[in-house]
Amino acid sequence: MNRFLQLAIVLMAFSFFGCHKDNNNQNNAPDTSDINNTYGYNVLNKLKGIWAGPVTSTTAIGSFSNWIVDFRAISANQVSAKNELDSLNDIFMSFFIAKYNNQYRVAFRNGGSFTALKRVSYLLADSVSETTSGSYYRFSEIIKGKNRACSEVIFRADSLYIRSYTNKYNTLGAATLHMSWSAKLQDTISCQAATADFSFPQKTLTKDFSNSFTGLSETIFYGTSGIPAGDPYPENAQPYLGKTTASFSYAAGFTPDTTKKVLLIITTQPLFNGAVFNAANTKFISRYVLLAPNSKGFVFNYMHPGTYYYYAFYDKDGNNTVSSGDWISTANTSFTLFPLGTTSTTTQINFIVP
Repeated sequence: MNRFLQLAIVLMAFSFFGCHKDNNNQNNAPDTSDINNTYGYNVLNKLKGIWAGPVTSTTAIGSFSNWIVDFRAISANQVSAKNELDSLNDIFMSFFIAKYNNQYRVAFRNGGSFTALKRVSYLLADSVSETTSGSYYRFSEIIKGKNRACSEVIFRADSLYIRSYTNKYNTLGAATLHMSWSAKLQDTISCQAATADFSFPQKTLTKDFSNSFTGLSETIFYGTSGIPAGDPYPENAQPYLGKTTASFSYAAGFTPDTTKKVLLIITTQPLFNGAVFNAANTKFISRYVLLAPNSKGFVFNYMHPGTYYYYAFYDKDGNNTVSSGDWISTANTSFTLFPLGTTSTTTQINFIVP
């Protein structure tokens, strides 16, 4: 059962090499003044699905053995994913068609909370290479360009690589290693309903940024709480997504130690067949969060609509893996979230791992 937790305890982040590739960069790209020639358009369709793999990071956050991301369509021209580590750290990524400087390009909105501080970056596709063996997409900060911040999105067979770079708040002359994620495709079933609902992807406009950044020195926004000032497309303006309040309790005789952690896990397929754990279905993990064991629960916001299964795991021995003596919930607690809806679910930690 080690894989049960191994595939779930992660953090969001993203770099082996610098943002250097310039195939068809913004200076020699084809005419993108027509939305039918949207630059980077094919990345939208390639992203959808559940992906998982290790994160390498040069930040204080460190590296992680696995990060799971559930990308799905949230409109005809946008794909997104939301992830949390705990109540203070989360990330929301979305890719969508934008108009800027009379050109249509795919934009990458990358932002979230880091120890409760808010940061949002807007990048535009400025280098694309698509061949039979793989695809490369670079997204660069809109005003200062790739020397300020950029991200590479690379596809090869069933693998996805996202590598991000920054010049560390303008203290360096060029963007350097920030974070890197190397992932394998886990599931393409969970995203199918949204894909069908929107006939995704389509070459239609999500956001017109023509006047969004006038007078700004860069397209990166910061805040100490709430929505960063000036954010032109904040999380609460994203379409289709909903909210789930997940709570948990302990069965009689289970008294938690407040120094330990509880992991809440939401999947798109059940993890148990009766009392038997199905390790193969960990590939369907969609959302998860680490909490203190005396927490009441957690609100999963900006969540894809769909039907889910909910579980809670108490790491009694504190070794960051499911092992003998740990406590788990074994009920396949199911719930359904509708577009722009809210729902709640609860489960009970009631079983000691033999």
